[in-house]
Amino acid sequence: MTISRPTLLTTLFAAVVLTALTGCESEPQVPGFEPAMRLLTEEQYRNVIRDLFGAHIIVASNFSPISRKDGLIAIGAANSTVSASAFAKYEKLAYAIAIQVLDERNRGSYLQCGPGEGVATSDACARNFLASVGRLVFRRPLSGPELDQAVDLASNAARELDDFHNGLAIALASLLVSPNFLFIMDELEPVEPGPDGGDTVQLTAYAKAARLSFLLWNTTPDVRLLDAAAGGELATQRGLEVQVTRMMQSTKFREGVRAFFTDMLHLKELDHLVKDNLIYPAFDPEVRDDAREQLLRTIAHHVLDEEGDYRDLFSSGKTFMNGPLGRIYRVPVPEPDLWTSYDLTDHDGRAGIHTLAAFVALHSHPGRSSPTIRGKAVREILLCQKIPEPPGDVDFTLFNSTSEEQTARERLAVHNSVASCAGCHKLTDVIGLALENFDGAAQHRVRDAGLEIDTSGDLDGTEFDDQAGFAAALRDNPAIPSCLVERVLAYGMGRSPENTDKPWLRFLDKRFAAEGYQLLPLMRSIVTSSNFFAVARPSDTERAEQQMQARRLPAN
Repeated sequence: MTISRPTLLTTLFAAVVLTALTGCESEPQVPGFEPAMRLLTEEQYRNVIRDLFGAHIIVASNFSPISRKDGLIAIGAANSTVSASAFAKYEKLAYAIAIQVLDERNRGSYLQCGPGEGVATSDACARNFLASVGRLVFRRPLSGPELDQAVDLASNAARELDDFHNGLAIALASLLVSPNFLFIMDELEPVEPGPDGGDTVQLTAYAKAARLSFLLWNTTPDVRLLDAAAGGELATQRGLEVQVTRMMQSTKFREGVRAFFTDMLHLKELDHLVKDNLIYPAFDPEVRDDAREQLLRTIAHHVLDEEGDYRDLFSSGKTFMNGPLGRIYRVPVPEPDLWTSYDLTDHDGRAGIHTLAAFVALHSHPGRSSPTIRGKAVREILLCQKIPEPPGDVDFTLFNSTSEEQTARERLAVHNSVASCAGCHKLTDVIGLALENFDGAAQHRVRDAGLEIDTSGDLDGTEFDDQAGFAAALRDNPAIPSCLVERVLAYGMGRSPENTDKPWLRFLDKRFAAEGYQLLPLMRSIVTSSNFFAVARPSDTERAEQQMQARRLPAN
């Protein structure tokens, strides 16, 4: 994807219009929060190894799952530690990667010297390699003691194994199991006190680079970004904007956007989705994987290629189709092995990504649909509205009727008979019933228990008669865009917004609206704001917790 560079006149005109639309409001400054350590997700780990050493390096391991927190795995990663068993996996994987990097077929791409004659020459070669690759692995230059320790390890291992390259691989593996690699660190540096004095800190330039890179690319900073950090460019607004423009023009930006929506929409959970193959024989693992790809392609095309209004994702029937998915949607696919554009509105009236197979099948039971689960998903995932868990004393046998003589609407009516359940189910069930035209495998249907399905309802005061009406109500719900703003912010910083962030959130909401609800300007506004990098000096308690967290990784 290439973003065109506007002329100076166009830029000035856009700035004038935006200022007028946002009411001349200046961006509020919010206080920073204490630094965090975010464990690399499996996808990030794989991306980093690919980008540092090449796609041919095999990363063969089963990663321990990261628990989702406040709707995002990205936030869960900031609350994750590494157990002894997980570390053993990382250690084994690190050595396997290092051996591949330094074997005879690959080492020439990374190692520009050899062991030579004598220990001094070998150590010089090791130091040169470990300093160069260590800067990429740690996302900052190694300190003097860190580099000395790695060189000593390589030298001692080479002597014991009588193999220079294997010794170097052991030293590289030690870097790959360090907390400085496995965790994205919010490292700090002091700030010159102003006229009022004060003991303040800021993120280091390298920590800024990492925060930028993992949001925009879902991978590690490249050499150019690290060089910009080293040269002080990220300390200036101009330098920051130059790097952001470059990064958003990179093909890796599409990967970063897809990664964000994968997290926001809980698409990782599709890995474990199973359907009853007697009830839904067309829904197999290939369809499951293609359904995820369809959803991500649809979103990326709309927000990146067309630079469309984000809200239109919830009212448009435009998507992509291939052969396996054609069986689920029951549509002809002229070229089954290729992805082709398709408009489902003309076929079965589907409108919005919430009606695509990945969403409705994921939020269903293995053998039937679930209006309650689907309604809860729309509320929590798309509208950022938390639905409380069921009371502990609920008798679920009252609600588990599977009678084929009752429609879903009739079965769910019992929720209103239990006072402790009625409040929440009024929020969820009406939404899920609007999606009852799709069975548990996302296949379209018009009847339930022999009766025509009634998809009418009310969404936060907006009444609708059918699926198209629900799509329009969802598209125009003010929580749709504000939820996206909140999620992008939380995803990028690894924490949920706090009360002190609300002025900035309101400002971003207004700017998002003024810029036509386009994702690109929103993300640019976030990552070029000083608020995105704001940080506070950690309290003693916080510092102790981070040190304890780091110690949970066994010493190298």
